Amino acid sequence: MAKWLIDPAHSEVQFKVKHLVISTVTGSFNKFEGSAEAASDDFVGANINFSLDVDSIDTNQSHRDGHLKSPEFFDVAAFPHITFTSTSFTKKSGSDYSLKGNLTVKGVTKEVELAVEFGGIAADPYGNVKAGFDITGVVNRKDFGLTATMITEAGSIVISDEVKLILSVQLAKQVAATTAA
Repeated sequence: MAKWLIDPAHSEVQFKVKHLVISTVTGSFNKFEGSAEAASDDFVGANINFSLDVDSIDTNQSHRDGHLKSPEFFDVAAFPHITFTSTSFTKKSGSDYSLKGNLTVKGVTKEVELAVEFGGIAADPYGNVKAGFDITGVVNRKDFGLTATMITEAGSIVISDEVKLILSVQLAKQVAATTAA
């Protein structure tokens, strides 16, 4: 079983939410970690774990970031991490996979299914073996206790319930330590 770790320098975690139903706000989480254990280089059946630091949220607006960290949204003081643990990783066709697992946000765990495009495996200039994945999905924020609802004076919804997840992940294969005889 090979162990792979996320290379944070070559990975990103983003989300997109409709604002006023007319435009999209994009945000990211800048601190995260994760691993995969796979029996083969096609990753079928891999065990995948992921955790992100909610305090690292970045929407390019410090006031909004502070609001998102507050108890009204993520409540970072009480729930500092969002986690994901896979229950299955299956190949659909070609480079398309399905990743199912348990997503925990703000203490609420729900099963989600994410679409994965496997970019393949390559060695970097230093001989490290890397694997690349693009992961997308949609979750309903209210399913995870993110229930803040704001309405404009005209009755329009300020924030959509649907949140699009977009992850570009590069994993680095870990080399097993050898012991001297």
